[in-house]
Amino acid sequence: MTTLGRDALRLDFDEATVEIVGFIRKTVEETGAAGVVVGLSGGVDSSVAAALCVRALGRDRVLGVLMPTSFTPPRDMEDARELATQLGIRTELVNIQDIGEALFGKLGCDPGKPGERMPAANVWARVRMVVLYYYANLRNLLVVGAGDRSEALIGYFTKHGDGAADLLPIRHLYKTQVRELARHLGVPERIASKPSSPQLYPGHRAEDEIPLGYERLDPVLVSLFDRRQSPEQVSRLAGVPLEAVREVLRRFERSGHKRVYPPTVR
Repeated sequence: MTTLGRDALRLDFDEATVEIVGFIRKTVEETGAAGVVVGLSGGVDSSVAAALCVRALGRDRVLGVLMPTSFTPPRDMEDARELATQLGIRTELVNIQDIGEALFGKLGCDPGKPGERMPAANVWARVRMVVLYYYANLRNLLVVGAGDRSEALIGYFTKHGDGAADLLPIRHLYKTQVRELARHLGVPERIASKPSSPQLYPGHRAEDEIPLGYERLDPVLVSLFDRRQSPEQVSRLAGVPLEAVREVLRRFERSGHKRVYPPTVR
C-alpha cells in the first residue's frame, strides 16, 4: 500500500471498537430485541461483526448461522465454527443447497450458463438473508449485516441479499481497516488475511470482480469520497491508472440505487 493509503486509512482501533460496541448495544436496546443473529461465512467481515456483537451484548445474545452450499470451501466452514467456539456463541447450521436448487428448478435457471450465473449468484445471497430473517423473527433478534464501506461505495453487494440487515456496524470502515480491526479483536490471522469471497458460485473471488485489489482500492475510495479529490489527482497520488479510478466512479454512480430506499412519487 502507498504512503497515501497508510495515512488515509489510519485508525484508532480502541476508539473504533468502543464506538461500534456502543452503537450495537444502543440499537438493540432501543428496539427491544433479545439479541442479534449473524451469518458466519468464515470471512473477515462476518467474523469482525460477530466479535463486536459479543463485546456489546455478551455471547448468550448472539446467534451465528452457517449456511454452506455444495461449493462452499470446507476451510471456510471450519473457520466459522472455530470462531464461534472462540466467541462462545450458539450456532445453527442450515445447508442451503437444496433451497437454491429448488428455486432454480422452478425458475428454469441454469447457473452454469454465462448469462445466468450472476442472477443465480444473487439468489444464493437472498436465500441466506431469508434464513437469517427466519431466525430473527423466531427469536426476536436483529439481523446484523457485515458489509463494509469499500463494498458499499462500489455497489459490491446483493440488493436485498447481503445488503439487507437491521444494523450495519462496520459499514463505515474500509476493507483494509476491517482486516486490521480483526487482528485487534483477536480474530485468527487466517481469517483476517483471507482473500475476500462472497462464495456465490464455485471459485468465486472478490478481487476478480472489483476494479482494484482492496490494498489499492481503499486509498482511491478515501481520496475520491472523503477528500473529494479529482480522478486525475487520485491517479497521480495513489499511483493507480486513471481509467481504473474512473471505473471506480462509474461503479459508484451505477450502484446508487442500492444505497437508498426505492424511489416513490412523494
